[in-house]
Amino acid sequence: MKKKYAIIDVETTGGKASRDRITEIAIVLHDGNQIIDSWESLINPETPIPWNITVLTGITDQMVENAPRFFEVARKIVEMTEGAIFVAHNARFDYSFIGEEFKRLGYTYTRRQLCTLRLARQTLPGLYAYGLDALSRHFNIQNHARHRAMGDVQATIKVLEYILQHEDNREKADLLINLGIKESMLPKNLSLETIHALPEACGVYYFHNEANEVVYVGKSINIQKRIAEHFADKTDKAQKLQEQVHDISYEITGSELMALLHESFEIKRLLPGINRAQRTRKFPYVVHSYYNSDGYLCFGVAETAAKTRRKLEILAEFPKVSSAKGRMSSARQKFELCEKFFNFNPNATGPCFHYHIQQCAGACMQKEPPEEYNERALRAKEYLCKIFDHNFFIIDQGREEEECAIVLVENGHLRGYGYLEREALVQDPETLRNAIQPVTGNAETNRIIARFLSENPQVEIVKF
Repeated sequence: MKKKYAIIDVETTGGKASRDRITEIAIVLHDGNQIIDSWESLINPETPIPWNITVLTGITDQMVENAPRFFEVARKIVEMTEGAIFVAHNARFDYSFIGEEFKRLGYTYTRRQLCTLRLARQTLPGLYAYGLDALSRHFNIQNHARHRAMGDVQATIKVLEYILQHEDNREKADLLINLGIKESMLPKNLSLETIHALPEACGVYYFHNEANEVVYVGKSINIQKRIAEHFADKTDKAQKLQEQVHDISYEITGSELMALLHESFEIKRLLPGINRAQRTRKFPYVVHSYYNSDGYLCFGVAETAAKTRRKLEILAEFPKVSSAKGRMSSARQKFELCEKFFNFNPNATGPCFHYHIQQCAGACMQKEPPEEYNERALRAKEYLCKIFDHNFFIIDQGREEEECAIVLVENGHLRGYGYLEREALVQDPETLRNAIQPVTGNAETNRIIARFLSENPQVEIVKF
C-alpha cells in the first residue's frame, strides 16, 4: 500500500508542550513522489506570545488576535492526517505540542511518526550537524521563511525527498516509522497499529498470553517505545514474548517512581513467567542476615548478582561496600552486639575485641545465650532494614497535569502511595495521608526509593 506522509511544523509560545501553546501550524500531504494537498493557519494561543518568540518567528499578538483557536481547527488536523505518517524535523517537539492541544480537548491524538532529524542521522553519517539549517545548507535548500510553519515544512519536504531517493534509506525510514520493529517479529495477534496506539506515557505494562494470564510485567517512562523495543530485540526473552504474547494492557502512573514501585509489587503479586530478577547494577552490595549453627542471628555483607540474591535474606542494599559495612557497624554499636556475628573478621577465633572492653556480653564465648542475644539482634535487623532516618512524603508528577503522585515513607519503610488533585495539595501530613493506599514496603522498595531520590534530588519532599 502506498504511503501518505503528513509533513508538519508548528510554531509555539515556548518549548514545553504541557505549558506553552501553538501559534501556527502547516501541513503538507505528500505521497512519496509529489505534494497532494497543503494547509496552513495561524492559531490564537489564548496567551501572550513572549517577545523573544516574536523576535525568532515574527509572529505577534496582533497577528494571532483574530486567528482561529486550536479547537476550531482540530477537526481539520485530524481529517488531514488520518492514515498518514506524521513527519517533522525533530518530530517529538511538534508531535508533543499537537498531542497536548488535543489532550486539553479530551481527545487522544496518535499517528505513526517519522522524524527527519533521526532519519538524517542514520542515512547521512559524518555531517557536522543535523538541524534543519545544517541540512538545508547540505542539500542547497533555500528557506526564505525560517521559523515560520510553512517555510520549515517546505524545507523538511526537500530533506525527506533527497533522503528517500535511495532504496536503502527508504528501508531505514520504514524501520523508524515502525518503531524499529519488523512486522514479522510481532506476535501473531498483535499489529503495528496496536503498538502505535499505545501511549507515550510513563507507567506499567502487562503482556498477556492467549489464556489472558500475565506472562510479563514491565515499566517505562514511554510505554510505547519500551514495548516496541521488546519486539525489535533478537534476544531469548524477545523470542519468548513473540511466542507467548497475545494481548497488551497498561496502567498510566505519571510518576516514574510510582511506575517503579507498582512494577515491583505487581511482579511479586502475579509472578509472571518471563520476568527475570531485577538487576542491581547500582546497588550491588547487600547487608543480609542468617542464623549460625549455634542459633545466633548474624549479619554479613555480600556482593551479589541476580542469580545469587534469591539465596540471601537481604535487609538493605548499597552502592559501595564501605557504606554497607558502615551501616552494619552502626547497628552493632547501637544494640551492643558481638562483632564476631557481623562477619567483619570471619577467621577470628576466641572472644571479640569488644568483649575485652566490656562492650559485648559474651555471645562470642557463648556466655550470653542465643535467646537473650537475639532479642537485641532482631531490633538491629529492623534497624538495618530502615535506610531512611526520618518520615516524609514524596510529591511527584501525577497521571494528569493537575494531579500529584504521593509516596509515604514512615518508620524507615514505604507505607503507601496514591494520587491527589494538585489544587488540594497542602503540606499537612494528615491530608496527604488520606490520599495514600497502604502497602507493605520491603528492602527492594526501599532501594527503589533511595535510588530515585539520589537520581532526582530536585523532587519535592515533605518531612513530618
